[in-house]
Amino acid sequence: MNFIIWIVIGGILGWVASLIMHTDAQQGLFLNVVVGIIGALVGGWLFAPLFGTGTINQNDFSLGGLAVSLLGAVVLLAVVNLLRRGIPR
Repeated sequence: MNFIIWIVIGGILGWVASLIMHTDAQQGLFLNVVVGIIGALVGGWLFAPLFGTGTINQNDFSLGGLAVSLLGAVVLLAVVNLLRRGIPR
């Protein structure tokens, strides 16, 4: 059951990050889930030690954990946009 919640929350975070970065029209449901989960990994690696919280990948479904995961997804989309277009959006 935890795996299903992890996928759903990852998809929601990926979708919100794509709305923030204005890339929602370019990606579908599957990429939203992938961006949310990989973004949570990036957020856990970069931002979790700074804020002293976990991520959704560490079963931390607190507000801080969700925020760090979302921040990681936004950073991941910014890097992908930078690599694809040469300029961040």
